[in-house]
Amino acid sequence: MEIMNNWNQFLLAQGARSADGGEAAIADFGNALSVAHLQDGFVAPVTDQGLIAVNGDDAASFLHAQLTNDVEHLNQEQVRLAGYCTPKGRLLASFLMWRNDTTVYLQLARDLQAPVQKRLQMFVLRAKAKLHDASDDLANQVVLGLGGRQASTLLAQWFDSLPATPFSKVDNSMGTLLRVADAFGGARYQWLTSVENALAVWPTLAATLAKGGNDAWRLSEIHAGVPQITQATQEQFVPQMVNFELLGGVNFKKGCYPGQEIVARSQYLGKLKRRTTLVSIDSTEARAGSELFASSDPTQPCGMIVNAAPNGGGGVDALVEMKLAAIEEGAAAGAVRLGSTEGAPLRLLAMPYVLDALDL
Repeated sequence: MEIMNNWNQFLLAQGARSADGGEAAIADFGNALSVAHLQDGFVAPVTDQGLIAVNGDDAASFLHAQLTNDVEHLNQEQVRLAGYCTPKGRLLASFLMWRNDTTVYLQLARDLQAPVQKRLQMFVLRAKAKLHDASDDLANQVVLGLGGRQASTLLAQWFDSLPATPFSKVDNSMGTLLRVADAFGGARYQWLTSVENALAVWPTLAATLAKGGNDAWRLSEIHAGVPQITQATQEQFVPQMVNFELLGGVNFKKGCYPGQEIVARSQYLGKLKRRTTLVSIDSTEARAGSELFASSDPTQPCGMIVNAAPNGGGGVDALVEMKLAAIEEGAAAGAVRLGSTEGAPLRLLAMPYVLDALDL
């Protein structure tokens, strides 16, 4: 932990700002980055993610029986999304998942790591699988988020080859490079490495790329259309409500897992009436878990914010889960608002992928 504190103290000395006044939650470097900054090129220390490592002969088979995606056939060049559901099919957590020759890694919101790890541990029973907090392991001490036009060229200084497609990875002596979902028509990466390596590469990255923190990385995730479940939204959504199957986060051919019957029923019986879409809101009050209201029915919420991040223009961009009718209604200016029908209006932005024709 002392090593991690040294990294965070280094960032604060470089002008970083903490979201909570402490040393851990690096929000930005003095101002919120805009979409234009992200498109040009950015680097963002990501400090709000936890990492669970699962080791042992039965690690993959154990997780395969717990998560919405295929773990048994996950290879060392792949990255996948996966969900962890209640028996009622509601998401307790969402993961970015990858593995090496000994370990399956599950990245999730840091505020969920301890309870989710404890819950998973309860179901290990006789399986040969051990879970531990891998956030401070040498290879994962620092997570750098990168994207935009200039990022790939810079990364090529340390990686002979970059991951060729979204949701793939490469490893070398400088760490693990995950390519995640594209945004703005270009690649985005997470680079997991040691503090020593991060201190060595930071001056080169910071000299060329716009510097951000958790807010910038979350903004890029939002514009990639990738949701993350946090404490504020636990047990609110079936995976399809947050487009998880459109992102490859649900495998409908695998065996049973908690909530599988309900997730499958939502997929095949045509009962899904809600989706997640991308919006901009001119309010600093918008945050994950905030309710949304449509003018056509002001008495009850029509949806909820899944994730939100400052957009550099005084408001936020957000992923919002809503009734399909409200998404259609939201195309009209001011039809859907934050908190009440008197709140800040939502402005729909173009999604980076198609919400299937059945829905819209």
